[in-house]
Amino acid sequence: MSPTLIIACGALAREIQALLEANDWKAVRVSCLPADLHNRPERIPAAVRARLEAAGQAGQRVFVAYADCGTGGELDRVLAEYGAERLPGAHCYDVFAGERVMAALAEQEPGTFYLTDFLVHHFDRLILRELGIERHPELAGLYFGHYRRVVYLAQRDEPALHAAAEHAAKRLGLAFEYRHTGYGDLETSLVRFVGASSPATTGSGG
Repeated sequence: MSPTLIIACGALAREIQALLEANDWKAVRVSCLPADLHNRPERIPAAVRARLEAAGQAGQRVFVAYADCGTGGELDRVLAEYGAERLPGAHCYDVFAGERVMAALAEQEPGTFYLTDFLVHHFDRLILRELGIERHPELAGLYFGHYRRVVYLAQRDEPALHAAAEHAAKRLGLAFEYRHTGYGDLETSLVRFVGASSPATTGSGG
């Protein structure tokens, strides 16, 4: 049986590893691309293509753990060349919460800023420091003035993360809402792709 490779966004690494362990998927390798590519989504298709080319030479079955992620359909064009599939939806919020839920949240309050476990963990670096808010708090109003609330889409029900997400909302001066999503379509997609054909044997690598 061909080995299975998951080419993944680094922002999903923790969740994918948890699913590998929970399902005892041992004949699976994970190759993560830098999470910071989300700041330059135009670079995602080329980065995925390079990993797909390497995987093709190794004769591996490949799943791409990205949504469209701001590539404007370019990622799908790359995947079509290799007959590969990706996670459903436009972004990781769709993956975790589902497209219908995200549409309902956006209709209820268009000015919503979303957090996931990854973004809560890295809020200080990705939001406060990289946007300059840590040094210049007045910039929070410039960047987030059109937002009204933060919705934390939680993969794990952990009080410490919940508290950190609520604190992040206060730092931005926004209302806070908590929703536990679990792993959503990340789990169902991997169960379908990996679980049906993977022997119980694991390894993951970057």
